[in-house]
Amino acid sequence: MTTPRTAAVFAAYAAQGLGYATVVTALPALKSRVGIDDATVSLLLLSTAVAAALGSILADVIAVRRGSRQALVAGLLTQAAALALISLSDALPLLVVGVGLYGVGVGAVDAASNMQGAISQRHTRTPIFGRLYAAYTTAAIVATLVTSAVLAWGLPALGTLLVAVVVQCAVAVWGIGAFHRERAAHRAHDDHRTRTPLPRAAIWAVGTLVFAAFVVDAAVSSWSTLYLADGLQVAPGLTPLGYGGYLFAVLAVRLATDPLVRRLGRTRVGVAAVVIAAAGAVVVALVPTLLGAVIGFAAMGAAAGALVPIAFSRAGELLPARSDEVIARVNLFNYGGAIVGAVALGLLAAGATLGPAFLIPGLLLAASSPVLRVLHRTDAPSEASATAATASASAEKPPTASA
Repeated sequence: MTTPRTAAVFAAYAAQGLGYATVVTALPALKSRVGIDDATVSLLLLSTAVAAALGSILADVIAVRRGSRQALVAGLLTQAAALALISLSDALPLLVVGVGLYGVGVGAVDAASNMQGAISQRHTRTPIFGRLYAAYTTAAIVATLVTSAVLAWGLPALGTLLVAVVVQCAVAVWGIGAFHRERAAHRAHDDHRTRTPLPRAAIWAVGTLVFAAFVVDAAVSSWSTLYLADGLQVAPGLTPLGYGGYLFAVLAVRLATDPLVRRLGRTRVGVAAVVIAAAGAVVVALVPTLLGAVIGFAAMGAAAGALVPIAFSRAGELLPARSDEVIARVNLFNYGGAIVGAVALGLLAAGATLGPAFLIPGLLLAASSPVLRVLHRTDAPSEASATAATASASAEKPPTASA
């Protein structure tokens, strides 16, 4: 049963997906208004990833001092302010400030929403991250379709940014009272010699899976449409099919992830995701047709669709008493993968040679397979962990609050 607190966490994931998709789909309008070229847009996207890493670190600091609830609310409000600034930008300096601030908000919300998701999972004692990320993907698809409709009707695309501002503010205000209040981090002024040390080897192992999954995600997001247009030279109206197939595959896999984890376990689901996604990369590389590309990109959606939620699910279990700190560190691998996936293919290939270049994310996935064993422990949070979380919640929040 979904509690009000867990429902608020779902809303935070949806707000994040909606905001990001709105910004990406508004880029052509921003480019025209400010008068910048593609190279400048690429630099802005790169700066967003760098700023997001800083935002993830900021969320860690806030979580230690105030809890992940405060970090998530702060991140959402930062995004709202940044989106408002971006919507008003008519000059490059103002846009740079807005994009940088937005990146910080993205990183803070990425980290803090996963912190809150780990707490929700401990309370429900069942896998939940697949559905949380499905909420993100669903909202992103909705935002993309809404922007397309706005453009088709001849309305200003930047108006969609203001809708995203309202959504971010609404979820932040709701979350002040609704997000989980308990803290899962060391206290700011405790003696570091008495702390249970962070499981650094396991953090690197889980982070490697997140890195590989986001290399795939960024590669397909950045280059699939260009490959269909320049490499395969398909009709302009068909070029979005590759990324569209990928997105819907990601959503389908995320909706199926939680039931599959309950039935098969995280490790088996992770192995299946890696095998299917790597096979998809091979299909894209070796079958240079529209059908081959659509099928291959959809198969690659298994990586981001399953690996990301099960990796963060496992991260929340590595050290429940300090899961906020663990997740903030694992989250940093997200942006490394995004930068590599977006940049590597463009540096190494162009046009028709982009197809074989998709073997790079496939090979990275295959290379990450040895660390899949870190996913094996229990396939749902243990009763002891849930009990400990409940006890921590009782100690941190007023007696009348409910989790």
